[in-house]
Amino acid sequence: MSTTIAVSQPRASMKDWIAVLAGMIGAFMAILNIQITNASLLDIEGGIGTGVDNGAWISTSYLIGEIVVIPLTAYFSSVFSFRRYILVNSVLFPIFSIACAFAHDLGTMILLRGLQGFAGGVLIPMAFTMVLTKLPKVQQPRGLALFALSVTFAPAIGPTIGGFLTENYGWQTIFFINAVPSAVMAIALALTLEKQPMQLHLLKEGDWAGIFTMAIGLSALQTVLEEGNKEDWFSSPFIVKLSIVAVVFLVTFVWIELTVEKPLVKLRLLKQRNFGIGVAVNVLVGVALFGTVYILPQYLGQVQRYNAEQIGNVLAWTGLPQLLLIPLVPLLMKRFDARYIGFLGISIFAISCFMNITLSADNAGDQFWIPNIVRAIGQALVLTPITAITTAGIAASDAAAASGLTNMLRNLGGAVGTASLGTILTKREQFHSNIIGQSVTLARDEVRDRLSQTTNYFLAHGVSDPAVASKKAIVVLGQIVKRQALILGFSDTFAVIGVVLAIAAFALLLTRKSQAGGGAGAH
Repeated sequence: MSTTIAVSQPRASMKDWIAVLAGMIGAFMAILNIQITNASLLDIEGGIGTGVDNGAWISTSYLIGEIVVIPLTAYFSSVFSFRRYILVNSVLFPIFSIACAFAHDLGTMILLRGLQGFAGGVLIPMAFTMVLTKLPKVQQPRGLALFALSVTFAPAIGPTIGGFLTENYGWQTIFFINAVPSAVMAIALALTLEKQPMQLHLLKEGDWAGIFTMAIGLSALQTVLEEGNKEDWFSSPFIVKLSIVAVVFLVTFVWIELTVEKPLVKLRLLKQRNFGIGVAVNVLVGVALFGTVYILPQYLGQVQRYNAEQIGNVLAWTGLPQLLLIPLVPLLMKRFDARYIGFLGISIFAISCFMNITLSADNAGDQFWIPNIVRAIGQALVLTPITAITTAGIAASDAAAASGLTNMLRNLGGAVGTASLGTILTKREQFHSNIIGQSVTLARDEVRDRLSQTTNYFLAHGVSDPAVASKKAIVVLGQIVKRQALILGFSDTFAVIGVVLAIAAFALLLTRKSQAGGGAGAH
């Protein structure tokens, strides 16, 4: 069948490629904006005058908007036409982004970030859909490689860009960065996408019960995941109530989608072996992809006291090599089974995480250089083959639905991963603190000697009262114990990410061998 397609549609036109490339700009910018504020949250919190705990909502609100709109995209692009829907959102995305720079209070910032996420979330699955519908099967691996570059390179480079701009030009500039790329994208899409009539009659046929239950359920779940660790999970009545809301509405949503004639999200696609397993692997990779981008900056900030720009410089080595490697993946897929390329990539990604399980106080930016390069090599080999395997049996008519489901669940995997890893880090730090604390007692000569030396240091450096110097020495010793426990907690967290990736790698081998080209025929 692939031979027939190759003869009848040997290559996409220049017009189609421009449309696909423009779509990738949108996907890249939308995913970039998930992470771009993370390295700059403290500066943004100071700028709008909110507390540290509340600042997390600046990221959470964007994620809620994005994760809710992704599965709605296939339906709304049918109603309003693909061209009109993507153009409107490619204009709204930079408008809401620039508006964030002028927010002066937390409530306004949360609202604008939510709207920005709602517009940006549209651009991710629509870029993916264009690869499956604009490109013939033999050229889809190239399109999928471009999409992989957006999904893996953007989170890695986001903190780098955000940190550099914040440290040198102020936090407001990170919200202006979307303007020029979005303008280029909108113009290119306006010139290359075919005009289609709106089908407003589909509004009457819409799965509105599914839309309502999904929006409420996903919003509640995303909030639980983002705020759970800070609120100590189910000891908080707020988290308990939201969790009940999430479970009730999401269970109802799944029941609706499996019973209605025209579901919003075609969950039945998950019955297809390659698509179901591929989506599961995508979720696990999402846990690791977003998890590592969350954990490493936390380590560098909390343990090594790096600023936003320094953190960004360390993470850059996870992103930059992918620019060189990902374009080569389609060539590999012509020669080797996509399953084995994906398995190798995930395994290398896992190895990079296991390289960080023996952290010590000496592990700073330079010590992460080699693990980050290894991680970049692994990530470059991951997403293109996985996506090709996942979409291999998907009909062109289901491309948009498959795109929405795949991208929603990968982002949801990232949210679950980030929340879980934050909790694991907290619990393991407490565990190691208790273990270390049991051995740090005055009954040990080493402890008494350290306290004596530190007390004498304070007495020699301006503290005249021996009692005050002794208390300061005890505080310093406590901080040393806490820091060491935190370092060990981070080591354990990297180990968990490595195990998750190992599971994903072996799960990928359960898929059937597929055509190298990936998704369905294009036209």
